[in-house]
Amino acid sequence: MKNLARTLFILSLSLVLSGCVVFVSSPFGFLDSDPGLQETTLEGSGENKVLLMDITGFISDQPSQQAFGLVQKQSMLARVKAELKKAEKDDAIKAIVLRINSPGGGVTASDEIYHLIKTFAEESEVPVVASLGSLAASGGYYIACSADEILAHPTTVAGSIGVILVGVNVSGLMDKLGVENQTFKSGSHKDILSPLRGATPEEREIVDSVLDDLFQRFVSVVKDNRPSLATARVDEITDGRIFAANQALDAGLIDGIGRIDDAIEAAKKRAGVTDAKVIVYHRDGANKETIYSRLASTSPAAQLLPFAASLQSATSPQLLYLWRPGLQ
Repeated sequence: MKNLARTLFILSLSLVLSGCVVFVSSPFGFLDSDPGLQETTLEGSGENKVLLMDITGFISDQPSQQAFGLVQKQSMLARVKAELKKAEKDDAIKAIVLRINSPGGGVTASDEIYHLIKTFAEESEVPVVASLGSLAASGGYYIACSADEILAHPTTVAGSIGVILVGVNVSGLMDKLGVENQTFKSGSHKDILSPLRGATPEEREIVDSVLDDLFQRFVSVVKDNRPSLATARVDEITDGRIFAANQALDAGLIDGIGRIDDAIEAAKKRAGVTDAKVIVYHRDGANKETIYSRLASTSPAAQLLPFAASLQSATSPQLLYLWRPGLQ
C-alpha cells in the first residue's frame, strides 16, 4: 500500500512539473464568449429572465487548484466576466441578483468584479440586487456595493470594511536553527516584507501608506454607493468590525432584510416585470437544481479553506479585502 501511494504521488508530481493540467471549468473566461456556459431555468416562467449570479467563497483572479494541481477550476473573476458577456447578448435578461456568500479575498479581484458588474448595469440599464447569505464580509461586501439594492438574510454577517496584508517573520526561528539570511539586493527596500527579517520603522510607514490608500478606496466605494450610510458613524463603520443584519441596516450598509426570494422579487420590481423565470449560467456538473443549491453547499468555514491552504504555499505577502477569523 505504501509503495502504491508513493508511486501515485511521484506520478502526480511529475505531471504537475510537466505542466499537465486538467480544466474542470472552461478556460475561455478571458474571451468575449464562453462556449462552456449553459443556461438552466430554476423557477418561474415567461420570456423575461432574472439572472442569478454566485459570488461564493474566496474572491480571486487565480484559478483554484485541486488534486496536486492536476485539476484547475476557473477563477471567480473569469467566471463572472464570462457570465456578464453572455448576459450582454440576451435582451431577455431584465435583472441580476447577486447571491453573495463570501469572506472576501484579493484586493484587485474584488475591485475588478465590482467594476465589471457596475459597468454592465450602467451600460445595459439592467438593475442589480445583492442578496447576502451567511457571510458578506470585506471583499464580499465591496462587490455588493455594485448593486442598486442590498438585502441581507436575517442571519447575515456583513461588513469588515478594511484591508489586511498577510506576512510572517521567521527570523527568530532561523536564529534557533542556525540559519543565516543571505539576501543580496539593489536597494534598501527591495526585500520589503521579507519573511527572513523584521520590518524597519521606515518600511512600516511605507506599508501603512499603501494600506491606507487601498483602505480609502474601499471607503469611497461604500460612500459612493450607499446614500443611506450613517455618515456620522463612518469611522466606526469602517474600522474593520462585522455587523449582524439588523446592525448593518441601522448603519445604512444594507437596504433591507430579506431572503433570496425577496431579492428576486425586488429585482423584478426594479425591472418593471411581474413574471420572469430565474436562470443561472453553469457548466456540466454544477449544482443547479434550485435557487438554494449553492447557498447550501458552502459554509463560511468551508469558504476559508482555500485561503488556509494557500498560506502553506504562499511565497509573498498578499493584499486582501478579507475577514478570516482564526487565521490571523
